[in-house]
Amino acid sequence: MKKIVLTGGGTAGHVTPNLALIPRLQADGWEVHYIGAANSAEEELIGRVPDVQFHTVSVGKLRRYFDLKNFSDPFRVVKGVGQATRIIRKLKPDVVFSKGGFVSVPVVYGARLNRVPVVTHESDMTPGLANKLCLPFSSVQCCTFPEAVKYAKGKGVHTGSPIRPEILRGDKAEGRRRFGFNDSRPVLMVVGGSSGAQAINQAVWQALPRLTENFQVLHLCGKGNLTAVYEGTANYVQREYLNEEMADAYACADILVSRAGSNALCEILAARKPALLIPYPKGASRGDQLLNAESFRKRGFSHVLQQEDMTSDSLVAAVEALYHDRGALYEAMATEPTSNGIDAVLEQIYKYAKK
Repeated sequence: MKKIVLTGGGTAGHVTPNLALIPRLQADGWEVHYIGAANSAEEELIGRVPDVQFHTVSVGKLRRYFDLKNFSDPFRVVKGVGQATRIIRKLKPDVVFSKGGFVSVPVVYGARLNRVPVVTHESDMTPGLANKLCLPFSSVQCCTFPEAVKYAKGKGVHTGSPIRPEILRGDKAEGRRRFGFNDSRPVLMVVGGSSGAQAINQAVWQALPRLTENFQVLHLCGKGNLTAVYEGTANYVQREYLNEEMADAYACADILVSRAGSNALCEILAARKPALLIPYPKGASRGDQLLNAESFRKRGFSHVLQQEDMTSDSLVAAVEALYHDRGALYEAMATEPTSNGIDAVLEQIYKYAKK
């Protein structure tokens, strides 16, 4: 039986592509292991998957800015490398697949020390710091966007991003029933991200009286962000996040408001949903979401509202403009082949797995 170690974490965006790969790997007879951080998004999500053993390593955050923790976190990374090296030596996997995030660095280094081939995946158009550090030790880097291939120093392959097939198998009627919606108004789904998005949440809550005049609003506000103040508001449903209900949520939504992480964009495109993208601003991230959003805007798939321009008034106006233009956006997306990278990524994994 072939054996694979998957890694990646910190946010759900670094885990969901792995979740898309696991059923196919298991169906092909692979034994699947996952290395991540304790008490993390990846441990929570992978813990729900049958027959996948989860292993933990120490993780230190890699920062591009000054912070006192920059002096202590390298020791956590070194500790993590030692732990990952021992785990991989014991497991003897045929290949390691890394989706990125800080936890991937010690795992990739541990794989290299055990001479296990590594396949990495870059979600955005420019590489993150973790993937930059891992690239010298990887055999190939799979890229969601074709623009990202040029940054991979001859190791890049355009594969797209793996998308869970069940995300596209939702039922519109079941979604409306599940969330208590009817056919009186279109459904607006607001997705802030796995850890929530306070700026979007605040703007939505301030705009709620006007939004619910014309829309039924499904608001995914992030873990720990539910507020009792808005419970029971007509035409409004709030959830921290969704798991298996997400497919039905996509199916019943007419338009979306979303951040511009690459995994979210791939799902939006595959589901053919007109979206208003509100990317994280440059000061709050390395700017990858700004590039992702601009790519989608240029291709006619989405509208974009910059966070610094977002108020309750501008949000309402942007949502109404999106709904008015939804037909044109849908047509643009309909001409684009659905980008599901499962097969292309598996091809690279199988290619570089040890013989």
